[in-house]
Amino acid sequence: MKIRSIDEVDLKGKQVLIRVDFNVPLDEQGNIADDTRIRSVLSTLNHALDEGAKVIIASHLGRPKGQRVEKYSLAPCARRLSRLLSKEVRLAPDCVGPEVEEMVQKMKPGDVLLLENLRFHKAETDNDAEFARALARLADVYINDGFAVAHRVNASVVAVTSFVKECCAGFLMKKELQAFSQVLENPGRPLVAILGGGKVADKVGAVSHLVDKADKVILGGAIAYTFLRAQGIDTGTSLVEGGLIPQAQQILQKAREKRVKLYLPVDCVVAQEKSPKAQTLLRPIQEIPDGWMALDIGPASVTLFSEVLENARTIVWNGPMGVYEMDPFSRGTFGLLRKVASSYAFTVLGGGDLDVAVHRTGEAYNISYISTGGGAFVALLEGNTLPAIKALMACEKGEA
Repeated sequence: MKIRSIDEVDLKGKQVLIRVDFNVPLDEQGNIADDTRIRSVLSTLNHALDEGAKVIIASHLGRPKGQRVEKYSLAPCARRLSRLLSKEVRLAPDCVGPEVEEMVQKMKPGDVLLLENLRFHKAETDNDAEFARALARLADVYINDGFAVAHRVNASVVAVTSFVKECCAGFLMKKELQAFSQVLENPGRPLVAILGGGKVADKVGAVSHLVDKADKVILGGAIAYTFLRAQGIDTGTSLVEGGLIPQAQQILQKAREKRVKLYLPVDCVVAQEKSPKAQTLLRPIQEIPDGWMALDIGPASVTLFSEVLENARTIVWNGPMGVYEMDPFSRGTFGLLRKVASSYAFTVLGGGDLDVAVHRTGEAYNISYISTGGGAFVALLEGNTLPAIKALMACEKGEA
């Protein structure tokens, strides 16, 4: 997965289009609630500025579905980035078109222009070639530093590379890929993989691939209850993907054949509704009452999983152990996070929910690497090559 990075390309005086992910959370007043994703690309932006480039930044925000929706304007990101870079960041009125092209032509080395939300155009998510060509007209060099969208076949991620002569990865993309390489290609062993979260269908492929790669696999969150049901255990009204039970049974059999230890919760916190005010019970996994759902792993599961991690040299984790954002169902995720943070292993965590959770525990600085990707993180855990990386590699070879 070797691709050129920004420090291997001459940027002096060039128009450099940098695809980032500024899809940041906003509060009710439209202010940025967390600017982690903006800060994560500052090293790339500063390098381009130091090299004397004209920096044009492209991103999306939210899901405006091809319409101009003012609450999804990137204006708050332009203001925040101006403060972080200590220089003016102009916001273009659009991301393509004659007015934008004129603004770019008037730029001087060291200037920064943020294009308006790419997803105001349906052509972005359609990976439309003409839209990509219009973006490419703004650039001499294209840099992808948006790892969180690297799994998307979008015009600003994939098609644009066909129309720019030079393409490369930014420093954030490079760090993300290096972290995954250390986890999946040459890990210190034992390698322990932890998967949780609520999107069961999105994670089953990752579980299967990790059975091939890891020494031990821990399942929590909603995905665990599909696997428990696959073993014939009654899980009450817990979230279970019935259509995935046969696949879960195949994965369990595969783990047995490969002698890979696959661990599931042994107790859980249950409630009759997903609410912070709900009555809760702690029950062994085989004793979930009818009409009740499991919304977190219990203390015995935290202890078991902590013991599984005891001698790990590499830990990769995606997805929380329960509905951590509600206090009654947060103990499992937070307890296991503290164990991972205190480990001597190389630790890589990913996914927006888990990112928020680890910052709430105050343990972020004790994690080796926190990925900015959710879907892209899972795609790599599945063993897939990301569309963004394929596009960069094709551009490098002149195949785009």
